Amino acid sequence: MFPMLDDRSRQLLKTLIERYIADGQPVGSRALARISGLELSPATIRNVMADLEDMGFVSSPHTSAGRVPTPRGYRLFVDSLLTVRPLEQLQADQIQGQLQVADPARAMQNAAQLLSRLSQFAGVVLTPRRSSAFRHVEFVRLSDKRVLLIIVTPEGDVQNRVLVLETAYAPSQLVEAANILNEQFAGRSFGEVRQRLHGELQRLSEDISRLMEAALAAGSQAAEESEPVVISGERNLFGVSGLATDMDKLRRLFDLFDHRTRLMQLLDTAINAHGVQIYIGGESQLVPVDDMSMVVAPYSVDGKVIGTLGVIGPTRMAYERVIPIVDITARLLSNVLSQSQ
Repeated sequence: MFPMLDDRSRQLLKTLIERYIADGQPVGSRALARISGLELSPATIRNVMADLEDMGFVSSPHTSAGRVPTPRGYRLFVDSLLTVRPLEQLQADQIQGQLQVADPARAMQNAAQLLSRLSQFAGVVLTPRRSSAFRHVEFVRLSDKRVLLIIVTPEGDVQNRVLVLETAYAPSQLVEAANILNEQFAGRSFGEVRQRLHGELQRLSEDISRLMEAALAAGSQAAEESEPVVISGERNLFGVSGLATDMDKLRRLFDLFDHRTRLMQLLDTAINAHGVQIYIGGESQLVPVDDMSMVVAPYSVDGKVIGTLGVIGPTRMAYERVIPIVDITARLLSNVLSQSQ
């Protein structure tokens, strides 16, 4: 819980944080006296700043007489001082247009790219947890011994795998194998089908048995290879002031991107949340770099939350601009995915 602040202290803290987000420089008392809109002397403002520093909302860098926000200050700012700007309709229409694609996987990739481009930081999407089940399979003959396996998952995703086989298959054989899988095993995992078919394959022709074994092995591999997190624009973070020159922070941040289990855990924390959530480094143990933040929101299909998306950037980000970008992207992605079912 935060101690009660009077209106003057809240206004000065809000002004300081907005100024620091804008230019990245410690903010001095004279600057605050000039831009705060309060008729206060620099001496009075220095006293208020000293109180805010004692309460942990601001700190004084060794190299400057000005002050900068702390994680605690940012938390108070985003929770109760921030004025969020509504997104312009033109920008919302552009987001909707780029998300309006038939393939759910492509829609999620587009969402990550949009979040990155609009925020100028890294966009991330935690994809739905996929089972290794299939809703429908189809075989398409590419050449004598090459067959395209098309897999439609229960979530509506479409995955393709090329099977290189020892035998040439007639179109009728491909239809026969697909019919067996679709009519008898749709909704089950490829691993489960392999176990159940083990004895039954002996009753099928040798060629059909080999084709189905190859398809089930490829289907299992496709499920294992599904990407749990889509990331776009992580290299934008090289340009973040204070981060580009700190190799230790860069290493920890890119470890987060490379070892995605931690990132998945972080995104997963917001899956049961309502609306946009903000995680601030130095305050949240989930964020591994002190001056990095995540703005995330859940997205859903037909009202059921299936994943989260958001922006990873510096604590010194324009939250009033990033929050509505994350919020509308989550809402529009939910609409697109619900329509594709």
